[in-house]
Formats: sequence, structure tokens, C-alpha cells
Amino acid sequence: MGERKIGVAMDFSASSKKALRWAADNLLRKGDTLVLLHIEHHGRDEAKHVLWSHSGSPLIPLEELKDTAIRQRYDIPDDAEVLDMLDAVSREKELSVVLKLYWGDPREKVCEAVGELNLESLVMGSRGLGQIQRILLGSVTNYVLSNASCPVTVVKAK
Repeated sequence: MGERKIGVAMDFSASSKKALRWAADNLLRKGDTLVLLHIEHHGRDEAKHVLWSHSGSPLIPLEELKDTAIRQRYDIPDDAEVLDMLDAVSREKELSVVLKLYWGDPREKVCEAVGELNLESLVMGSRGLGQIQRILLGSVTNYVLSNASCPVTVVKAK
């Protein structure tokens, strides 16, 4: 069937971890490329933010992502659970796993990434905000569902 690029929006929250698990169990297949999209709303390193504000970071392969110094350089959370999950699924399904880091508004950056990376599908978690909270706070999930150029699967937190 050929290689597919499947994206998972990853903010290292419980809901994004659940989305990653769902993608691993239900969507990913041998030979796919799993692209984790991590959006930083406010970066600590202004130079990186300016340098990569439009294009995002270079693709960071799983082998590099396992390196503590690389995670620190990009301000990526040190999450053993996610790294273990990625390592296991990459071996089981013979996947390529990369992370792409963007800076800015998560709603816009996720949609831009879908197009730039030519993702065939995107999986993201939902925090499960109530209707009033979504109206007041806005919803990244609602925005992405309405604007992404590929199919989007939302995995609910509950």
C-alpha cells in the first residue's frame, strides 16, 4: 500500500498520550511514518523561535529524540512514557518516527503542518471541555476539525 504519513498532535498531556495510543492500536501500519506535532505557544529561546517561526524545527528522528541533550535543546518535555510508547510501536510496526516542533498559535500551526508535511491523517486528543468552556476559551480541536486539509480523528479524554 505504500508509506503513509500519519500525524499525532502531541502536547504530552494525558489526552495526547491517549491519541498516540489510539493511533498505534488502530491506524498505524507497517512502513508508515509517524509524525508527532508539538506546538510551543511560548518558547524560552527567542532565537530559535525567530529562526523557525515559519518552517518549524527540522524533523527530529526518534533516535535523536531519545537523547536528553536534544530534548533540552528543543525544550521538549522529558516523558519516559511517550518515549517508551514510541520505541515499542516503531519496532512492532517498523515505523519511522519523527517529531516536528512549531512555535505559535497551536490551532494555526497544526493546520499549517498538515499541509506542509502532506499528512494523510491526523489524530489528536480532546481535553473534553464543556460547551461553555469551548465558547469562552476556543478549541484547538474544533478549529483543526474545520480547517485541516486531511481527515482528523479526535480521541476523547474519557
